[in-house]
Amino acid sequence: MKYLHWNEQTITDSSDKAISDAYNAGYVFTRLGKGKMQQTRSIRIDLSAFELSSENRRILKKMSGLTIQDMHLPLPVDSYDFKIGKLAKDFYEKKFGAGIMSAQKIKEMLTDSDKSNFNTVLKYTETSPIGFSICYTNKDILHYSYPFYDLNAPKDTGLGMMTLAIQYAKEHGLKYIYLGSLQRPTDTYKLQFSGIEWFDGTSWNTNIEEVKKLLNNIV
Repeated sequence: MKYLHWNEQTITDSSDKAISDAYNAGYVFTRLGKGKMQQTRSIRIDLSAFELSSENRRILKKMSGLTIQDMHLPLPVDSYDFKIGKLAKDFYEKKFGAGIMSAQKIKEMLTDSDKSNFNTVLKYTETSPIGFSICYTNKDILHYSYPFYDLNAPKDTGLGMMTLAIQYAKEHGLKYIYLGSLQRPTDTYKLQFSGIEWFDGTSWNTNIEEVKKLLNNIV
């Protein structure tokens, strides 16, 4: 799976401002190495403009047993459970194909701060943990990234996880939540939230119909 990007950079300034400024310029952290960022068709939500829609509420009602158990579990983790890596590997292999994500890469992102750009893991629980998302966060932004969950979980688990993360970020006073990129026709599900903005290569754009047409023309 080739990841859409226009430019790359490696940042050495790890201050909140420097990283938030890079995200504001369309860059996002990657798993390619410490400080490695790529400029892409990033999508974010201005949380001051976000309100739950009737559809968002419907998803949350369907997933009413799902909760974010621990929003601020800092990385790196002291003890690593190999079952998390296997869960991620199985998920990405099923969804995107073999070789997309290894259990070793998940372990690295969760345990090695010298190689990983990510500092937070979201853990989603029903009666037991069923999903995770490995994220970057600071006082202004949350990058919701690398989500994975039990493939036997209900159909709307992925969307429920994303919706809960958006709601939680707003409740905790963040300015933006970044939801990755828009690069495939199937990514249009990310456009159902209020407050959406997408990076068009030059600036942040709020024209949702424009990006829908763009995505629908991608083969």
